[in-house]
Amino acid sequence: MIIDEDEYKDYLAHYGILRKSGRYAWGSGGEEIHYTEFLSTVDSLKKQGLSETAIAAGLGMNTSELRARKSIAKNEQKQARIDQAWGLKDKGVSTSEIGRIMGIPESTVRTLLVPGEKDKLDRLQSVTNMLKKEVDQKKYLDVGDNTWLHQGVSETTWRNAVALAREEGYTKHYVRVLQLGTGKETTVKVLAGPGVKTSEVRKNQDLIRQVQNFSDDGGRSFFGLLPPLKIDPKRVDVVYKEQGGDKLDGVIYVRQGVKDVSLGDARYAQVRIAVGDGHYMKGMAMYKEDLPKGVDLQFNTNKSDTGNKLDALKPVKRTGEGDVDDANPFGSIVRQIVARESDGQQYLTGYGKNMTDGTEKVISAMNIVHEEGNWSNWSDTLSKQVLSKQSTKLAKTQLDMTYESKEAEFKEIAKLTNPAVRKLLLEKLADDVDSSAVHLKAAALKGQGTHVILPIGSMPPSQVYAPNYLDGTKVVLIRFPHGGTFEIPELTVNNKQPEAKRLLKDARDAIGIHHSVAERLSGADFDGDTVLVIPNDGPVSKRIDTTRALEDLQGFDPRSSYRRYEGMKVMTAREKGLEMGLVSNLITDMTLRGASRSELARAIKHSMVVIDAEKHELNYKQSAIDNGIPALKAKYQGGPNAGASTLISLSNQQLRVPDLKPRRAQDGGPIDKATGKRVFDPASAETFVDSKGKQNVRMRKSVRLAETDDAFTLIKNTPTQIEKVYAEHSNKLKNLANEIRLEQINTPNVVRSPSAAKVYNKEVDSLTAKLRIAERNAPLERQAQIFANAIVRMRQAANPDMDKETLKKVKTQALNQARTRTGAGKDKIVITPDEWNAIQQGAVSNTKLNEILRQSDIDVVRQFATPVNKKIMTSNKVVRAKQMLASGYTRAEVAAKFGISLTTLDTAVNESEA
Repeated sequence: MIIDEDEYKDYLAHYGILRKSGRYAWGSGGEEIHYTEFLSTVDSLKKQGLSETAIAAGLGMNTSELRARKSIAKNEQKQARIDQAWGLKDKGVSTSEIGRIMGIPESTVRTLLVPGEKDKLDRLQSVTNMLKKEVDQKKYLDVGDNTWLHQGVSETTWRNAVALAREEGYTKHYVRVLQLGTGKETTVKVLAGPGVKTSEVRKNQDLIRQVQNFSDDGGRSFFGLLPPLKIDPKRVDVVYKEQGGDKLDGVIYVRQGVKDVSLGDARYAQVRIAVGDGHYMKGMAMYKEDLPKGVDLQFNTNKSDTGNKLDALKPVKRTGEGDVDDANPFGSIVRQIVARESDGQQYLTGYGKNMTDGTEKVISAMNIVHEEGNWSNWSDTLSKQVLSKQSTKLAKTQLDMTYESKEAEFKEIAKLTNPAVRKLLLEKLADDVDSSAVHLKAAALKGQGTHVILPIGSMPPSQVYAPNYLDGTKVVLIRFPHGGTFEIPELTVNNKQPEAKRLLKDARDAIGIHHSVAERLSGADFDGDTVLVIPNDGPVSKRIDTTRALEDLQGFDPRSSYRRYEGMKVMTAREKGLEMGLVSNLITDMTLRGASRSELARAIKHSMVVIDAEKHELNYKQSAIDNGIPALKAKYQGGPNAGASTLISLSNQQLRVPDLKPRRAQDGGPIDKATGKRVFDPASAETFVDSKGKQNVRMRKSVRLAETDDAFTLIKNTPTQIEKVYAEHSNKLKNLANEIRLEQINTPNVVRSPSAAKVYNKEVDSLTAKLRIAERNAPLERQAQIFANAIVRMRQAANPDMDKETLKKVKTQALNQARTRTGAGKDKIVITPDEWNAIQQGAVSNTKLNEILRQSDIDVVRQFATPVNKKIMTSNKVVRAKQMLASGYTRAEVAAKFGISLTTLDTAVNESEA
């Protein structure tokens, strides 16, 4: 019998669901349907020949929702039967009689009475309740593919729990989230509260949170953080502003040798510490020997004494009901120092999820955000915010080095003999060059690195403890954002200073400074703020220009000058971000256009007020009036309400453009064959209808410099010399990227050799097997991107003053951590020398080779394709280096002794100990 599905549309509409809210939302004519009616209706339609797709459409859902709803209905049906069977059994009714009463076989009754059957349904409800509680606390919850892998429940239970939550009025949405590392977007499935619209979720996608609860019993119960140790307030001493606490704001001194406040293997760390039942300390923890008797923690603050030390601390995060948010009481993802009772092992937990066998116990109150070694990656670029405020000569030198390195890499790749490898590396290089043309980062200066700052009370203000640099070296410290050369102190390295050496001996990524130096660093605090350290000794002259501090900033305290008045609307976090962007652009434009020191001081003062306005409830609007910000904007940006006016500030200004797709192959392909430029299909933009019924074009985020072929179009007035340098550099890079793409599309495909395939059949089979394993990593990688975005958001919230260079490192670290947590990246293909030889001989087809290469470790591929002789240390040198380190030499001194970089030294020493 042939069924015309169109004939059943009216029938389906009658039983169909126009509304999906409430416990039983699948009604007929507005009435609710019991689970048995729902299942019988679906079964009836199926018997009449309708496909699952047609049934789902008629019931107002997709096939996945239909399957979930059927599963839920069956569970509800089973739950009712279990309850009835157990109810009868509790009354003493025999199993045979229960079967007769319920109209089912006795064997089915026995199945219903198995405790495990009820347990399955209890688990579903447990997971559902957990999800609802998470949404109630966090508003927007990621419930996309593979999230169940990290909550310890099955995929079926997870999907059914999401569907059941929707049955109870919760809403599901799809939003696009930026992929770290690629700049592309991925779609995330979000569960939100009743009545929430998709437009709201899209607008607040930065608030999408992860499920931090984890179940080690299949969903019966959940836990997130292990309960943190709480320190008795009596053990905490607070040093207030009046006692000098403002000079060390954010520092938490720790008594060494006390187990429950131990930093583990670290000597310093950015931490959160629970104090009492409702407060916590946030800052940088470091050991100190002379703490007052009975005090194990000493917290330094810029607040005044109110008579209650808890007022100086932060209140823990709470749920909407006012309860402590046990999943995230500190508002940051932290790691905990735990001991496993089952085997005695001590370790630091992973980010967000406890790697546990259920016998762990937290042994230290230190909840660690960053620990020693997390800041140790050396910077390999110099941002335009730094370089544009320096001499034109220095900027051009470093930018030219960047261009020349890209051009040299292009020439090297173009010589490769394997077409597929050449194409892949050219594609990646073109993307990298495009990015460089927009972000305008220059080559790093020799020896520069990012370090967290810590206070050393006895350190002279003109000196710095910096064990990564040789004694006597002149270094400059640069914090982001900074107003100009007047906020760049130049200090002399002194690695023999007794107090610093005792506290920070050979620190990998920290420097010790006098507190007055922090005041010059754009008002830096000691709660995890970082600086760029750059050696400033040169054979002829200094590389980085510094000038004396602005006199008008002496003694300026934004918190006392612009206090909140009664009824004042406090700045929000979003407003702070916008205002900081505006004033930062103003300072940049003023600097480039030669503003006077007094004018710059006015803008800097206002920026200092803005940066603290949200946290300390400051009157930033009065600051704008007092400092004449509208007049400065009119003079240097063209009007009292004008914005960025120079290429440096305009280049990364955000804008939204239609989200177009690359031109299709049949229309000429995504790359212009004459110019090498990317080509997009103007008719490919998606449209959608918003909540007001208006049709809109789907847009994507971009920046101004990415949307123009000529950087000079962003220069509004007569260009300054530094603008010319940057515009010419950007245009050169854009042209180079186009040249690379032309080489890419003109590179022929690989021609497979049947004879080579036979000779290397073993290697081909091995590569094919590796490819299949690697392809399983794709969904894990998507999940890792979601987790990484969440980690980055929380770390930005924990350190809102994070500069872009540091943020880049945090993103990389977060992605690595997320990949470790999800298992993503573990199954990348590692090509062996024999397999590479098979590839070179043409044993693998072009299509398969491209798949293999895209799933491979690109660094290994690059090494095979472009072998480079690396400078390494002999075993004897490694032994000698370790002896010198053990004797008290700094890493910088040892590296200088052998004429190698710190990275090479660390790698050699670490490999020898592995």
